[in-house]
Formats: sequence, C-alpha cells, structure tokens
Amino acid sequence: MTIALMAHDAKKELMVQFCIAYCGILSRHDLCATGTTGKMVAEATGLNIVRYLSGPQGGDQQISAHISCDEIDLLLFFRDPMTEKSSEQNEIDLFRLCDMRSIPVATNIATAEVLIHGLERGDLDWREIVRTAI
Repeated sequence: MTIALMAHDAKKELMVQFCIAYCGILSRHDLCATGTTGKMVAEATGLNIVRYLSGPQGGDQQISAHISCDEIDLLLFFRDPMTEKSSEQNEIDLFRLCDMRSIPVATNIATAEVLIHGLERGDLDWREIVRTAI
C-alpha cells in the first residue's frame, strides 16, 4: 500500500511520534509526504519517504493528484482544527477526492491508530474487495 503523510505545523511533532511508534508497520509500505512533514519523519525514523513540496507550495495538491490517479491507498493527515488555514479549500478538495476514491483517511491520532492496526492485521486490503464488487 501507498500511504500519504501530511500534518499541519502544530501537529508535525505528533506525526513524527506516531511514525516512530509504528515504524515497523510503516516500513513495509510505500510512503509519501508533503515536504516538511516528510523531512521530519524521515530524519526521526530513517523511513524511505517520497517527498513532495510543502503544503502551502502545492504539496497537498500533488498528493491530491496522486489520489485522483489511484496511486495512494491511505491518507494520514494530522490537522490542527484550532487554526484557520488559507489552504482550507485545497483540504476540502483533498477530502472530497478521498471520499470519491474510497481512500481511508485519519485526521487525528486516534483514527490513525485504528487504521494502522487494521493495516497490520490485513483488514485494509479494500481495493481488491472494491475491484471484485465492480
């Protein structure tokens, strides 16, 4: 599976800690991330991460493009709900694409842990289920 990692500034350290905790699981998958998040996670964990531009420079749109091409299977996007963002419309579009493509999304640590445990158990092999149902 290909997992995309994104985090608002106030949640980047939480993403780093999450990736340290689940490094063993994440290392068995392809990872991509927006620029700063990817840099911080890679430096802390040694994980191989394809890095795109930072979010404000278009990294969120690059990840959206990969989602629309069915190249991302899971999105972990730790959001800061307390700070209004100028890129909020891009985020709405990103979530819309995830809904359209049935991409599992975690926007907080609790949901991310549920998804990562499901991934470890093999419960998230949903693409094969969807393909056979169509």
